Amino acid sequence: MIGINAKELVKGTAGMLVLRTLSGEALHGYALIQKLREKSGGLFDMKEGTLYPILHALEYEGLVEASWQGEGRRKRVYRITQSGQKQLASLQGEWERAKRAVDLVLGGAQYA
Repeated sequence: MIGINAKELVKGTAGMLVLRTLSGEALHGYALIQKLREKSGGLFDMKEGTLYPILHALEYEGLVEASWQGEGRRKRVYRITQSGQKQLASLQGEWERAKRAVDLVLGGAQYA
């Protein structure tokens, strides 16, 4: 049987969640992980091995940019770009449509 599990659903939305979190402020990787965990009430506990490939892909696509900050032990800080803001708006719209469709199937909402 083919199905969708919670991990696959989250995997498909991880880039959007990272972009949304970075839309509020520039963050280094560990702070981004903490912010995602905090904002989700502990439900999103992303590991570094998951986050950094996402960040690198977003950077490659021009949706985030990174810079080194600090002296001594420097940290790589990520910020969303203008293209990233536009992509985030598009992704959020798609997410809202998908969420409404799921609610319809589950019987929890009426489509307006």
